[in-house]
Amino acid sequence: MLDNTIDSGSESPNSDFLRGGQSEPLDAYSQAVSSAYDKASPAVVAVIARQSGNAARGGSGSGFVFTPDGLVLTNSHVVHNHPVVEVVTPQGSSFAATVVGDDPHTDIALLKIDPRTSLPSVPLGSSRNLRVGQLVIAIGNPIGYESTVTAGVVSALGRSLRSTTGRLIDSVIQTDAALNPGNSGGPLLDAMGRVVGVNTAIIAGAQGICFATSIDSAQHVVTQLLQHGHVRRASLGIAAQTITLPQRYLHYFGLESRAAVRVMEVTPRGPAARAGFEKGDAIVAFEGAPCGGVDELHRTLAADRIGIPTQVTVLRRDRKFDIKVVPVELV
Repeated sequence: MLDNTIDSGSESPNSDFLRGGQSEPLDAYSQAVSSAYDKASPAVVAVIARQSGNAARGGSGSGFVFTPDGLVLTNSHVVHNHPVVEVVTPQGSSFAATVVGDDPHTDIALLKIDPRTSLPSVPLGSSRNLRVGQLVIAIGNPIGYESTVTAGVVSALGRSLRSTTGRLIDSVIQTDAALNPGNSGGPLLDAMGRVVGVNTAIIAGAQGICFATSIDSAQHVVTQLLQHGHVRRASLGIAAQTITLPQRYLHYFGLESRAAVRVMEVTPRGPAARAGFEKGDAIVAFEGAPCGGVDELHRTLAADRIGIPTQVTVLRRDRKFDIKVVPVELV
């Protein structure tokens, strides 16, 4: 005979479920991801960019508020050349945003919104002490799905990534935390919920290869954008490409490196033109140090070179000689 009585001293295996459920405690990994998400997600916003007078979106991505008074970091490619920018918070509030400045060379843009009250913001960490294998968390709005979180590890550090302008973005973080279109500009977080990178790119056709601009590089750009509205860089007024010199040149000219920079075009009335550069010149040294290509030349031409007389060593046909040139600010 079926006994319908319930032993009050024991519980059914499904008793937690019947009571509405008390979930098992999270493991350490899940706890770290969940905690970082809880801390940072209220500050992660959707960024919508449009052309003037056009209701259609020109671009969309993610961003994050990092000061209570409404400074927002995102990617340059999300807002570049779009005069109308809107920021939408997870709470559903929508704000018109002003582009304080954007830097396509590093794919970083700084926005300013004017909230009535202070907004949730996420703290900035540092990428200096990141280690390969360290847990990182990405939050964004991939394909319109807001506040999506993915997690992974730092796959590599110190990568370089070619920007849309052709310059290299240095100190890039590679991660396998999944990113999709719409994640651009969102934060890459450490386990403490601090921003260590700005998510920027995926490799088409690859899986688990995603990139973020390091937050240390982004903070340098932010400082420049707040001070000048753009990032100050020096320019020689040339178009150039990296070349490999014949082996015999190393012995004949006493060179240390086969890599050099060939001048392809000289901007009329620019600093190189005034200094006497010619199309076809090969730049082999900058202030006495070997110049191993266009990317290295770009790194050398930082803001501190603007207006400073600089010695550049060139090869022209069968001669090696120095030219004194004064770099100007890149515009």
